[in-house]
Amino acid sequence: MFSSFLQLRHLRYFMSIVDAGSFSRAATTIHVAQPALSQQIAALEAELGVSLLHRSARGIRPTREGHVLYREAVSILQQVEQLPSVVRSTTGEPEGLVRLGMSSVLAASFGCAFVDACRTALPKVHLRLVTGDFLRIRPLIASRALDICAVFEDEPTQGFARQPLFHQRLHLIRPPNSKDVASFVSLEGLAEIPLVLPTRPNTVRNALDRTFEVAGVIPNCIVEVDTFATALSFVKGGIANAIIPKDDVSDFPGHEDLRPIVIDPPIHVTACLISAGDLSSAAEAVSGLLVAQVENVRQNGLMADVSLLP
Repeated sequence: MFSSFLQLRHLRYFMSIVDAGSFSRAATTIHVAQPALSQQIAALEAELGVSLLHRSARGIRPTREGHVLYREAVSILQQVEQLPSVVRSTTGEPEGLVRLGMSSVLAASFGCAFVDACRTALPKVHLRLVTGDFLRIRPLIASRALDICAVFEDEPTQGFARQPLFHQRLHLIRPPNSKDVASFVSLEGLAEIPLVLPTRPNTVRNALDRTFEVAGVIPNCIVEVDTFATALSFVKGGIANAIIPKDDVSDFPGHEDLRPIVIDPPIHVTACLISAGDLSSAAEAVSGLLVAQVENVRQNGLMADVSLLP
């Protein structure tokens, strides 16, 4: 059992060293003498019984155990930072920082409208938005570096609080110079055209890989990319076709001429609201507003070709 040695300042010192990449730069940044900083980290390593930092002529980098401590330190210090607003929120209007993760496609579809609605309905709440595929931001939810996320899943995720919102059908996005006027494309047809696909791990890629494997189809993937915007740039340039959970890209400036095509048989992913457990009142309020915003967008026909959930 650990003694009372470990304090918040030790976590801040350790994070500063990792961020700076050296003891000397960290000492200058946090205004602590370098010898004293070295002694504090040596004492921390002795207390925990592990080596936290690799020291070399090229600088400082965390060990495997150091990576774990850094991740947990970020979460702990963020919770401490939010503590005053969390306490105040229990007796009045929700306030404080809410760290929200969101699929880049969902963010593009209604992110601006949601942030605007949040500013109006929850003026004391400050949003910090992180966009990306769920498989990439899942560790941030697990470590509580994010409070909630609105993302697409290809399969139900275990171990998290999960609220399904809707099923979204995947669509093929054709280049503007495409001569094909068909209204749909088969899985076999996808094997005959150049595709830009998401780099694994990725929710949409998982759904596609599983579907292609069952159908015995090998897709003609000419390039893999990390971001939704990069995929659309390849389509815009007439180089490849993309597959995305969206049936209309006209709301992306400069991409109004790209053509969405239905894939038959259909492939779906599920939009969900996910969290790691108990939420602050501010995060609860943001969650409720997000669900209402999605429902409003859907009821107004701004998100077509989705399957409603019971």
